[in-house]
This record gives sequence, C-alpha cells and structure tokens, in this order.
Amino acid sequence: MPQPKAIGLFAALFLITAPATLPADPASHRQAVERLFELTGMEQMIGESVSNITALQLSQSPDLRDHEAVVREFLERHIGWQSMQDALVDMYLQEFSEQELDEMNAFYASTTGQKVIQRLPVLVQMRNRLASQRLQQNIGELRYEIDARMKRQEEAAKQQD
Repeated sequence: MPQPKAIGLFAALFLITAPATLPADPASHRQAVERLFELTGMEQMIGESVSNITALQLSQSPDLRDHEAVVREFLERHIGWQSMQDALVDMYLQEFSEQELDEMNAFYASTTGQKVIQRLPVLVQMRNRLASQRLQQNIGELRYEIDARMKRQEEAAKQQD
C-alpha cells in the first residue's frame, strides 16, 4: 500500500509541473503572435520587402519596367502580407510557446525593444556595407587562392598522366 507521504509528494510535484505541461489556449497563443507582429511591424516589413523585390526585379529586367503594376500585384498576391500572414502565424505558433511570445512582447513593448526594432535595420545595412567593403578590399586574395588551387589541380592532373 502506498505511503501517504509518497502520495502527497507526488501530488505536490504534479501540481507544480502541471501548468507547464498543459497545452496553451490556441486563441491566446495566436493573439500573442499577432501582438508580436504588431509590435515588430511585421506587416510593414513584408510590405517593404515586396517593394524592394519589385525594385530589384525591375532593375534586373528592364523589359519589366512597363509592367511594374503587374509585377507588384503578382508579388503582393504571393508574398504580400495578406497571402503570408496565416502561414507566418502558424510558423510562430509552432516555434514559440505562448510564454516565450509573452516575454518577447514584453521586451518589444519596452523602450529598449522599440529602439531595437527601429535601429536593427540600420545596423543590418551598416553591417552589409562593411562586409561589402571588406570583400572588395580583399577580392584579390580570393583570386590568388583560386588561381593557386587551379595550378595545384593542374599539376596533380599532370602527375597522374
């Protein structure tokens, strides 16, 4: 017969861990994702992405310039906010618990979180510019390494003949 002390300990352990193992309320979990998207400006970011991709496509394919509206409508239809929102919500629902989303929302709702949202795109641009400059400054090294490797491969091929 189980001892009352062991049963009490098991019951206490169950009560402590039970809330962590209960599934999240789907509605509040979804609301947490939607709040995160609101705080981080996800809809705006998607819109800017569509605009950037449109501009890139038009610059790479000048023959499309006369069809800019068609290109933009196509991109909006396939990768715009309205077409991506539900899939993005589902991705975040699978990746983050409601508690994690609540913690992210608390951060992004803070002054520091808003600064991160505001400054991060600028920092990414600066990082990309820095990386581009460094690559341009050192492209000769890559050419040298490729030439050296090709020379070694040619020499190895000659030795096998």
